[in-house]
Formats: sequence, C-alpha cells, structure tokens
Amino acid sequence: MKMTIDYHPELFRQACAVIPGGVNSPVRAFQSVGGSPIYFQSAHGAYLMDVTNRQYIDYVGGFGPAILGHAHPKVVQASQDALKRGMSFGACHPQEIAIAEKITQLMPNLEMVRLVNSGTEAAMSAVRLARAATGKNKILKFHGGYHGHVDALLVSAGSGATTLGTPSSPGIPQQTTAQTLLANYNDLSSVDALLDEHGEDIAAILIEPISGNMGLVLPEPGFLEGLASRCKKTGALLVFDEVMTGFRVALGGAQSLYDCTPDLTILGKIIGGGMPVGAIGGKKEIMSLLAPTGPVYQAGTLSGNPVTCASGLATLQLLDEKRSEIYPHLDSMTSKLTQGLEACAHRHKVPFTTSSIGGMFGIFFTDTPVINYATACQTNGEIFNRFFHAMIAQGIYFAPSAFEAGFISAAHTTLELEHTLDCADHAFYASSQLLAHN
Repeated sequence: MKMTIDYHPELFRQACAVIPGGVNSPVRAFQSVGGSPIYFQSAHGAYLMDVTNRQYIDYVGGFGPAILGHAHPKVVQASQDALKRGMSFGACHPQEIAIAEKITQLMPNLEMVRLVNSGTEAAMSAVRLARAATGKNKILKFHGGYHGHVDALLVSAGSGATTLGTPSSPGIPQQTTAQTLLANYNDLSSVDALLDEHGEDIAAILIEPISGNMGLVLPEPGFLEGLASRCKKTGALLVFDEVMTGFRVALGGAQSLYDCTPDLTILGKIIGGGMPVGAIGGKKEIMSLLAPTGPVYQAGTLSGNPVTCASGLATLQLLDEKRSEIYPHLDSMTSKLTQGLEACAHRHKVPFTTSSIGGMFGIFFTDTPVINYATACQTNGEIFNRFFHAMIAQGIYFAPSAFEAGFISAAHTTLELEHTLDCADHAFYASSQLLAHN
C-alpha cells in the first residue's frame, strides 16, 4: 500500500505543466513515497519553512552542503559582498585562487584543483583525465555508486536512479557503457575478477569511499586500502568521489580517515557553501594534463563563479577555524540520532538498522547488515514510506527516498534531536501497524 499525500497539489500541478515530472531533479520527486512534493520558501539553521509557513527540522541539508546550517550569517554576508561586486566575470579573479589554496591546504593529497559547476561535471572530467593519463579506456565502478548523470557512469547507479527503479538510462549508447565495469562495494574478490580479465585496459577505479547513494554504507576494514594497492599494481588511477563526504565526515574528507591516498578526488556540495559547484583535484603531474597546460580539454563559462567561491571559501574557513567544535558535535549528534532511532524501532519491533559517520547517517528498514548495494536494496520500501510521511506530519523532513543518506548540521542541537526522537516513536508505531496488517 503506497501512501499518496499531496502536500501542495496546486503548485505541483503548475510545475508539471512546465517542468518534466514537476521537478528539476528526480531525487526531489515524491514518486517513490507517494503524493506530491513539499514546496519550501526559506531555510535557516536546522529548519526549513514551507510555502504555508509550516516549519520542519531538516535532515536533508540540501543533500549535504549545509554543514553549518542553512543561511549561516557569515556565509550569507560573504555571498552578498561578492554579489555586489558582480555575479560573473567570465575572467579570472582572486577568490578562485583563495578557495583552491584552501582546498589543497585542507586536503594535502590534492596538489592542484580545477573548479567546475557540478559533481556530474567533475566526474565526467575525472574520467576523461584518467583515460588520458593512463592511455587506457575502461572505468571500474561499483553497484549502487552514483557519480552524476554522466553517460559512462550511469550504470547500476544508486540515489534517485535506484529510487525510481531505473539504475541506468535510455539514451546512452551501448558502446559507452561497454567501457564501464561493475564490482560489488566491500568485495575485493569481485574487483580482482575484473582486474584479471580487463586489468590491462582499466584507466581508473572510481568509488565513493563512503557510499552515500545507497543510503550510507561504510567501507569495511582494508577495503579501500586493497583498492589502492591494486591500482598501484595495475597502473590504474584511484579516484575518490567525495562530493558528499568531502569536508563532511572530517575536515580532510574520507581520505583523511583511511590509510589510502587517491590519485584524483571529485568534490562538490560543501565547497560551494550551498551554491552550485564541483571540483576535480589531484597530483600535479596528472592535473597538469588539463588544458591549457595539457591536451585534455575541459572548460566552463561559469566555472569558478565569484559568488560561489565566496560562499564556499567562507564555509571552509569557518570549518577550519571551528574544527575542534564542529566535528565532535556532528559525530555526537549523529550517533545519538541513529542510536535513538534504533531504540525506537526495537521498541515497536520494526526491522531497522542504521549507519553513521561524521555528519552523515543512513537508515534501513531491514535486520540485515547493510554492506553493499544488494543488501541496501533489502530495505522495506513500504515501511519507509509510512515512516517518512509520519515524520513529515510531525514536522520532521527526511529525504523522499529510502536510498539517500541523511545529514546533520552544526546548527542541530539537543532540542531538535530530542523532538525528532519523540516524533520517531510515533512514526515507528505507525510503521509497526503496517507490518501487523501485512
């Protein structure tokens, strides 16, 4: 039984008349959970406000970038100051240097950085750069890993693609996807099988070091290190997609938490402070292959946009200055939230498990430990839908998908957490009633 609750039906009707599906990104649709989307008009701190002035505690955080909370005063001020100087120059400016320097300072594995406009664009550029650097063609990725809607990478994708039941897409030539190999996350034997068959032509192993697009799935001990050693042996580049995890799970990203150094890193979200952004960074010898110093062409009119750079730089500076406060707070709050949710689920006998790290968490309506895409897909979608709508009814906003990670910000306090867990107790009760009737 899929719930169908239309929150703002007239706005959705208007949107559907001029926007495909009424949304500008499928992950915003309520198609999998039933009903029509909520339309928001503002966001501050840990809260969202919809068009009817109803307030929600937010656990989406713009899908990651709002690590300081929405509309942090210093980030807003930096953006407004930049806006007054001009929205776009189509030319060089000092702040693009400043943010590149800040990124390389906080992520020392990145010796050079190229700013782009989205995570998808950064992933596309990383694939091109890896192929040029190695002279090889194939890319090895993982089931459930989402790296934007690049043709070569939209194969067995997670996130919205899995939510809608379409983990790949029409319109992509078979010749393109033939160059993409698929392994299982947390399974080095599946990687070895592909390396044995195609190792001489694999340009890169591309992975979310901590997966955030099939819920939140953590790497098992030795998995990432095993990938690094195999890349070194075969000559493939190791590419970390840290669009979600960069500056989120730690100030130095996921790569600072493991004994594993990627050759290239894809960034986004937090480095724009809420503005559209992406970046690719890595070793100087590889990055120097990009035009104009090298032959690998990549360009973008709005790349390094001055307003985006100002917003992102202000965010990174605050994270750096307050690292001893922010990151322990995120760890503590996320752990308390997931432990509290598990306690509620256990009380109402609802199959449920969680994962968390830094300011990210995952919830799964299954008793099976979630270690990869296959086990993530065992989550009970019907129960998630009931839980999702029951939480919205009480003013708690989770992503409208069972396959998205959740996010906590520095603006979330014990007050929001305790209220969320009180609401969750009612939502798990509603979920248990669905189980009782099935």
